[in-house]
Parts: sequence; C-alpha cells; structure tokens
Amino acid sequence: MTRFEDQDLTGAEFRECDLTRARLIGVVMQDAVIDGLISNLLVNGVEVTSYVEAELDRRHPLRLLIRSAEPTDLREAHRQLRAEWETTLEHLRAMRDGSEHQRVGGEWSAVETLRHLVFVHDAWFRRCCLASTQPFTGIGLASDLVPHQEEQGIDRAAAPSLDQVLAVRDEQAAELERWLTSVSAEELSKPAPVPAGPGWPPYARGKSVLQCLHVVLNEEWEHHGFCVRDLGQLADL
Repeated sequence: MTRFEDQDLTGAEFRECDLTRARLIGVVMQDAVIDGLISNLLVNGVEVTSYVEAELDRRHPLRLLIRSAEPTDLREAHRQLRAEWETTLEHLRAMRDGSEHQRVGGEWSAVETLRHLVFVHDAWFRRCCLASTQPFTGIGLASDLVPHQEEQGIDRAAAPSLDQVLAVRDEQAAELERWLTSVSAEELSKPAPVPAGPGWPPYARGKSVLQCLHVVLNEEWEHHGFCVRDLGQLADL
C-alpha cells in the first residue's frame, strides 16, 4: 500500500489510477475535481454517491433513457444523443480554425474524442452485440490501456480530419439505429455473443447484450459532456 503522510499534493493530477479503498484522512480538499467511475464514496461519514447520481439524473433526464432496458427508450436515447452531438458540432464548426484538434488540460481534443467513440462502437457494439470479427476501424482511438491495438486494426499513427471522422460516425450511427429499430427486449437480455479469442474488451464475456449497449450509450453521453466542457474553455481563451 502506498502511503502519503504530511505531503503537499497541491495541483497533483491522478490519471487512469485505481484508487479503490483509498483513504484520505485529515486532508484539506478545496476546489478539487473528481471525475470517474465512483461508488460507495464517503465524505465526512456520509455516502454521497447516491446524491450525486440523483442530481445528475435530475439535470440530465437522458441518463434514465440510457439505463433503460426498453428498446423504445434506448431508441430515444440514441436519437437525443445524436441531436446533442449535432448541436455541439455546429458550435465547433463556428469556432476558430484548428479548435477541433486543440487539447485542453491534457484531455483529448474534439476530434480525438470522436475517434474514441468510433473505437467504442467497434468494440462494444459491433464485437459484443453483433459478434463481429472484423478489424476495428483504423482511425479509432483507444486509451493506452488497450493492448495489441495494431493487431485489432487500429492505426496509431492516424491523423484524420474532422470530416473524415464524422463520415465514419454517421455510418456507425446509421448501423446502430437500424439495429435498435428491430431489436427486442428478449434479445437485449441474452448473453453478449462476444467472439472467441483475444480482443477488446476482454471482460465483456458474461455480460448481456443490454449491458454492452449501455456502455456504448453511456460513453456517448460522458464524452459529449467532456467535449462541451473543453470547447467552452477554448471559447474563453
């Protein structure tokens, strides 16, 4: 166990870290930002995760549709996500040239964010829901935690334009929309037909089709929020 005692961590950044069972005792935490998969978080003896989740649902009712098991709700969730992205892309195109490739605070640029969602679609929808064994889209962007990216079809040297990425995104969105039009609640409840052999995500086996679809939709929502946040900061520069 790593122990920090009487350390000044002002301005420290923990990225892609596992802080499970971390204990912060007697700390001073002001103007801090915590963003990630958080559950069972105690703050001064109060479990706050449920409060945070309830407030997020209040602010963003779309989250309730994303978590639904009903095909009708999931279709509406996908429609709203696409509409939100369209609004954001209109804003992006109105910004100064190059904004789509500009990073803020070490986060992915808008183009990189969209490329990551291309990868998410290939991994969690095509592979896990459709049982596809085809290579992933070359311009997709995965985090460094994903191993053997080249073997799965990803071109880590790719540098596509915004329009090139959006063309792929439109194809993927149409594919998912067609599937959602006919999928039933019974089909969603079945085990995900993940192909045998290596490939990302390795921990999808044992999940249902619905759980894999939830990942796709939730990633769309989460990363749209990140993109809106960063574009807002860019606009203020």
